Amino acid sequence: MKKELRVAAYAVCVRDEEILLARWVAGDGTRRWTLPGGGMDHGEDPAHTVVREVEEETGYLAEPTALLGIDSIRRSWLRRLSAPGDFQGLRILYEVRLTGGSLRPETGGSTDLAAWHPLADVPGLARVGLVDIGLDLWRERPPVGRSRLTDPANG
Repeated sequence: MKKELRVAAYAVCVRDEEILLARWVAGDGTRRWTLPGGGMDHGEDPAHTVVREVEEETGYLAEPTALLGIDSIRRSWLRRLSAPGDFQGLRILYEVRLTGGSLRPETGGSTDLAAWHPLADVPGLARVGLVDIGLDLWRERPPVGRSRLTDPANG
């Protein structure tokens, strides 16, 4: 079985009751809103990853202000003509504040749009689950950095 681990860092950026999101484009063309962020390069510090990814996906310069938590997901897959796979994603979530830049979409990446959304409108957006996890961590600030949305003890 092929095993894959991906470590990534994501930004929760809220100001004036709005959250900054990037629209992710899946391989099948489906578009859903997500937190700005992405995969950590080998040898890269996670705080540098989130700064780099925010700029790539939104045009803004960002500064991490707090480590909100760490989320882990695991998925298995079966693909034609390949061995079964076991994927684990380790997602580090930071609160960030913007220090410069201007809003613009990413070109040639995994997202095609960046935008501010009122917090009250988030439940109606086509979004990935990470948005809800990030907002939960931002609102609740759990001492161990684990969202109640992913904690099996709360299931």
